[in-house]
Amino acid sequence: MSEREKWLARPAKEELAAKLRVVAWIVSAAVLLLVGVMQRVRLDLPKGWDTSMLPPFHATVNALGAVVLIAAFVFIKQGKVALHRAAMMFAMVLSVLFLFSYVAYHLTNDPTRYPEDGPMRGFYLVLLLTHILTAAVSFPFILFTFVAAWTNRFAAHRKLARWVFPLWLYVAVTGPVCYWMLRPYY
Repeated sequence: MSEREKWLARPAKEELAAKLRVVAWIVSAAVLLLVGVMQRVRLDLPKGWDTSMLPPFHATVNALGAVVLIAAFVFIKQGKVALHRAAMMFAMVLSVLFLFSYVAYHLTNDPTRYPEDGPMRGFYLVLLLTHILTAAVSFPFILFTFVAAWTNRFAAHRKLARWVFPLWLYVAVTGPVCYWMLRPYY
């Protein structure tokens, strides 16, 4: 029996999946609320604190996330389930790290805006808008896809992952691109 066949033979944990789906909705709502709050609230940093290194950190974490997602995709296509699972766990950790750091930065800093006379403003705004919308829409489904795999509901996982993966990858790639386009204006 192959590694893949052994994983697929594991019994589904339907009760746990139902509970975790509720948690995924709650987390999704909380993140959406937090992102809304960070657009309106500014907290003062303690004297001497500098957060200027966070935007390049965010871009780096997002870019690394894209690389890890591609590696996870390659692993599963090769039937290397354990490596796929490890890569996806790492992608989730990177996403959580990014999210906490991103929210902390935006709660303590005014947004940096692309100049109205910037040479690529139209392209930047379209890229940023699609990045934000895709991130918002895909976030709960990333969690649902993770829950499906975690609870051995592999048919549901595959069904979701077919369209969630490209969305997540788009977000992970366009985030750093938006940063690099905005970088001269920080």
